[in-house]
Amino acid sequence: MQALKEAILRYGVAIAPDIVKVDMFLNHRIDTALAADMGRALADYFKTEKPDIILTVEASGIALSMMTAAALGNLPVVFAKKSATVVQSTNVAQAPVYSFTHKSQNVIRIDKKYIPENSRVLIIDDFLADGQAVEGMMMLCDQVNAVVVGIGIAIEKGFMPGGRRLREKNMNLKSLAIIQSIKNGVITLDE
Repeated sequence: MQALKEAILRYGVAIAPDIVKVDMFLNHRIDTALAADMGRALADYFKTEKPDIILTVEASGIALSMMTAAALGNLPVVFAKKSATVVQSTNVAQAPVYSFTHKSQNVIRIDKKYIPENSRVLIIDDFLADGQAVEGMMMLCDQVNAVVVGIGIAIEKGFMPGGRRLREKNMNLKSLAIIQSIKNGVITLDE
């Protein structure tokens, strides 16, 4: 997606060989026009899969999930929580997920009633690196007997194994932008 690629090159900051900071437009300060365009692009790509629900992880995937859900006819969005709360049901699906960005282990969880059995789930997230968050969400879907019909990602780090592993599993993966490398402060994108 050209507008996203332009935003990455204009505002993205390479802070390590494997980390790019895009909080100016994607996950701290959100460019809502760009987010709406990204949501429409993912909706156009996945509409033939006829998803019932969108699943993401708190918090950075929520905005893109909402925009995609709206573009797909106002689907419900479920976000996996990274910590238990006092109001959460005990009937939860949960999976361990290591956060590449935060360098910490989390247990993500959803109340099972929010994703009914046999639901067609579209997973959406802001980044794909190692694939831990996506694989954790896929585990949640397995636990509630839902079908993952696709995975939509804003930015994939193509030099990391997550995308390759998902494609090897024949998952329907769409990344709107793929970073090929981060070297000497320079971000290189796929064409």
